[in-house]
Amino acid sequence: MTMLDVRNVSKHFGRLAAVSEISMQVAPGELRAIIGPNGAGKTTFFNMISGFFAPTTGDIVFDGVTVTKLPVAARVAMGMARTFQITEIFPELTVRENIRIGVESSLGLRQRFWLRARDLAVVRRGIDEAVTQAGLTSKADRLVGELSHGDQRAAEIATALTLKPRLLLLDEPTAGMGEHETYAVANLIRRLHKNSAYTIVLIEHDMRVVFNLADKITVLAEGRMLAEGTPAEIAENPAVQEAYLGKAE
Repeated sequence: MTMLDVRNVSKHFGRLAAVSEISMQVAPGELRAIIGPNGAGKTTFFNMISGFFAPTTGDIVFDGVTVTKLPVAARVAMGMARTFQITEIFPELTVRENIRIGVESSLGLRQRFWLRARDLAVVRRGIDEAVTQAGLTSKADRLVGELSHGDQRAAEIATALTLKPRLLLLDEPTAGMGEHETYAVANLIRRLHKNSAYTIVLIEHDMRVVFNLADKITVLAEGRMLAEGTPAEIAENPAVQEAYLGKAE
């Protein structure tokens, strides 16, 4: 059984083939990393999985249901959540207030001006759960804009978790971070994967993060699948070394 089954997808922008005939299967509970040089088609591929782009050809199946033509909101409702390379949060709100938006949306309560006591209790429990999962308990009442980049990313991931995703898509979660922040966010992802059994697919440039976290790695180059395998298999693959890892050195 697969949680995500990408079947021979391609995406063309006019005459430009950004992604060409890529297939990928992700098992429930797996942590899959997608790597590749700049311009390899990683974000375009992610956009097709999450519904921001429709494939020119091919199909995307999520937990046994073909979602190729479904919009983003429908995929979210089915249990797919995504973060972005540029952190998408409200800096003028506290961590708790940002997470509350996600909790109320997931419960269908965003259009209600007043909440019943019972609904309010459920919302508070959801907020507390996400704050705890993200390791932000001591910073829950601080403005997000005052936090470090790593803590802002953790707040964004916590908000995504309020949607109760079965598939969590993380687009370069450690981008622009120093070593300490990278370590903290990588540990958060590891905890979510190991302790809560989330199925996670992430795009990442930091090879230390990739090789320490991933169960399997998919390598893209020039819009095509270059290689796929375990971290050990990818590290030993001559084509990968030439196209990506070798250049990174």
